Amino acid sequence: MRFHLPEQKKLVHEMVIPIRWGDMDAMGHVNNTIYFRYFETVRIDWFQKIGAVPGPQGVGPVIVNAFCSFIRQIEYPGEVLAKHYVANPGRTSFDTFMTLERTDQPGVIYTEGGAKTVWVDFPKQKSVPLPDWIREIVG
Repeated sequence: MRFHLPEQKKLVHEMVIPIRWGDMDAMGHVNNTIYFRYFETVRIDWFQKIGAVPGPQGVGPVIVNAFCSFIRQIEYPGEVLAKHYVANPGRTSFDTFMTLERTDQPGVIYTEGGAKTVWVDFPKQKSVPLPDWIREIVG
């Protein structure tokens, strides 16, 4: 099953991530688990830039599911351009989407994926309404 990213999404962040030798598996391409690491890297970088770093004594974002569609193999050496999108703000959650392309092949999507992000009160272990400032960014 292949998931497709929605047309209605908002680009909020981009970053370049180097492909490391250790990212490869025995087949000579980036291991499937590393794609999720790239997604996490761009997502956390965006959270830090907007001041939404989760803390165990406060509130913040958690990922409740994730998906990835592997379109083309990424191989070492090189760099990936990770693009981070948001969409569908709800009462306590919003969707995040990511694409990965090689910097030496701009516009060629190698992978696309995403995750549902829920705003949580960590001490209570319970979802809470999105703060207005997050809703403004995501909306």
